[in-house]
Amino acid sequence: MKRISLLGCGAIGTQLALAIDCGKIPATLTHVYDGSKEASLSLVEKLKNKPIIAENSHLLSSYPVDIVVEAASQEAVKDVALSVLQNKRDLMIMSVGALLDESIYDVLSEACKDFKKTIYLPSGAIGGLDAIKSVKDEIESLSITTTKHPRSLKGAKFFETSKINLDSLDCATTIFEGSAREAVSLFPANINVAALLSLCGIGSEKTVVTIVADPATNKNTHHIEVGGKFGKMTFTIENIPDPSNPKTSRLAILSAIETLRKYCSNEIHIGT
Repeated sequence: MKRISLLGCGAIGTQLALAIDCGKIPATLTHVYDGSKEASLSLVEKLKNKPIIAENSHLLSSYPVDIVVEAASQEAVKDVALSVLQNKRDLMIMSVGALLDESIYDVLSEACKDFKKTIYLPSGAIGGLDAIKSVKDEIESLSITTTKHPRSLKGAKFFETSKINLDSLDCATTIFEGSAREAVSLFPANINVAALLSLCGIGSEKTVVTIVADPATNKNTHHIEVGGKFGKMTFTIENIPDPSNPKTSRLAILSAIETLRKYCSNEIHIGT
């Protein structure tokens, strides 16, 4: 049975831990860590099989585990990802936006080869990534329009300099248009889907991102358009926000659970 360490005890980390604890993911959760000790303690209290709370994030990969799962932040990825691979552990990353920093991506890519380990990136809150990966060499245009309720966007770095007042919006309003690289930098907790999309397709500078704040919606909606020599693909995904964290779609959590379940299982794998 696979042994797992968990970095991040928020909405996604909690649901992953519960899925392991109930047997949905056939593995053992051995250690957890969160920057908030209270969050770590709160998670452990919910579990029948109590993992050890690590003293710091770097210790997670020093224990005899198979994989470290990051569900914390882009900064956490930058801080611990390389040491996880150097300790010869696999790594699952939820805060994919960190990989749009080319220096980080290149270092981690080389580390995977050097230490013969794998980084897993769940498809998160969007679909169609198998198809997009298949035609990546023939893509000429790639865009995503994300629509969320204003409360799901609050706290983003973008609003430190923007004059937009989310509380005053009374209709659907486009608040951002730009590249995936810009979007991930300004909305680090909201738009990891753009990072995934760009990594699958034509890169972060050429992937066009539009973010819409709509006070009338109760969903996180992603509309993706891909065009090229192969033809055209269009995907629309309407997600229910996670009740404990509206910034996170329920699908992102389910995708993480499925990715980890597949990693821990011996079975037929469907899709690329």
